[in-house]
Amino acid sequence: MKVSKYGEMYQLTLWPLLFPVNCYIFEEQHEITLIDTGMPASFKGIVDAIKNIGKPLTNIILTHAHGDHVGSLDKLKESFPEACFSISVRDSRLLKGDVSLNESEPQTPIKGGIPKGIITEPNRLLMEGDKIGSLEVVETPGHTPGSISLYAQKTGHIIVGDAFQTRGKIAVSGKIVKSFPFPAFATWNKEIAIQSAKKILELKPSLLAAGHGTIIQNPEKNIARAIIEAEEILLKR
Repeated sequence: MKVSKYGEMYQLTLWPLLFPVNCYIFEEQHEITLIDTGMPASFKGIVDAIKNIGKPLTNIILTHAHGDHVGSLDKLKESFPEACFSISVRDSRLLKGDVSLNESEPQTPIKGGIPKGIITEPNRLLMEGDKIGSLEVVETPGHTPGSISLYAQKTGHIIVGDAFQTRGKIAVSGKIVKSFPFPAFATWNKEIAIQSAKKILELKPSLLAAGHGTIIQNPEKNIARAIIEAEEILLKR
């Protein structure tokens, strides 16, 4: 697993050259928070990174409940039972394999790798504005109905799950990038994904950290361009 450090944030990348799957560790003064748990094969690299940092893991947060983000959850919770596991209220249903939709939601099927057989139950259900250490929850649905991002206001770093991808090029969730189309195929609603991308842009982040691809520093222009491209494609439908 490749580990890269950006200030207080670590990017942990499984299969960086073939099919990059990212998890993130956010370091606080006395503790650390893990954002997403990757694939089952991510487990050892995550544990090694935690040990190398040398601070207790107190929180595990999922940006959304797709298989490539929940793959090590059960083993990590077993290994770190004191860590508080959090997921959005909405995607807590998807974590259990429930793909039903609320009446108020667009009735397009939820796509992607739906979890099966996850044992771990959330300790905390998250909503807009909730805080975990230095991280603030930003609801960014579209890829899934309950996708969230985690924003560090002090530094401007934002971890967006699959609201964007940066593999191949930066793209809003739902826009197909030919060299790496998989996040687009797994996106529930493209229109809502664009609205969430605009919400992220309004925060003026200094760093964009996605579930697949490299870190983008000073990403505002790239984000704005990606939004325009996604909107142009919708208009052609």
